[in-house]
Amino acid sequence: MAAAGHDNGKSNTNLGGILSGLAVALGLVLFLAGFGWAAVVYRPYTVPTSSMAPTINIGDRVLAQRVDGGEVRRGDVVVFRDKSWVTNANVVKRVVAVGGDTVSCCTEGKLTVNGKQIEEPYLPKGSLAEIKNFPTVKVPQGRLFLLGDERQGSLDSTAHLTDAASGTVARSAVSARVDAVVWPMNGMLKQPTGFETLGALSQPGPLRIIVLMVVGGAVLVLGGGAYGPIAKRMGRSRARSRTEPVSAG
Repeated sequence: MAAAGHDNGKSNTNLGGILSGLAVALGLVLFLAGFGWAAVVYRPYTVPTSSMAPTINIGDRVLAQRVDGGEVRRGDVVVFRDKSWVTNANVVKRVVAVGGDTVSCCTEGKLTVNGKQIEEPYLPKGSLAEIKNFPTVKVPQGRLFLLGDERQGSLDSTAHLTDAASGTVARSAVSARVDAVVWPMNGMLKQPTGFETLGALSQPGPLRIIVLMVVGGAVLVLGGGAYGPIAKRMGRSRARSRTEPVSAG
């Protein structure tokens, strides 16, 4: 009977070793695949100004999903380059109107797009939709009208109204859409629900899935790797308990 018990314990140890090895292998696959996916889909940026506060503060590190300009929708926070704005530097602003839209400010203190007042909860508390009125702009097809969330200090489309394109930026200038602030870890940007009455919003990228893959992979690797030492320690404890003499009562 003792031999059978010993064989059963050995069998359990072998099975545990196999399962722990599988856990480590699966964990490595998930961990590396998550990082690989993130490297393909996302790019990190550091925002050098406070023009997007409080959504993104000066010096914050963000992750932006690589997108084609044609995928951009109202409410998106995008990364773009336009030589008429800044030379050889990326700019981060929020899209408030797309080609064909009519944008103006302000109606009862709110930004107006296509005659609809837009709720903008991402603005600084107590902030107006604009510090001054600007003339109604009809956004040309294939272009975007962009504002900073900190309207008072943002050099956005309203600062370029006298340009040939009336402050608008070509969709093709957009290289990425910001999904999250990762340093400090403020997390995913909130959905700009105030634009829902004008059309569908962009859906968040796969960042949440990627984070789950990386964290889940790390847990599997650590858990599987810890099995061996724990099993050995438990085996030694059982061996000692079997060999220790039992004192007579």
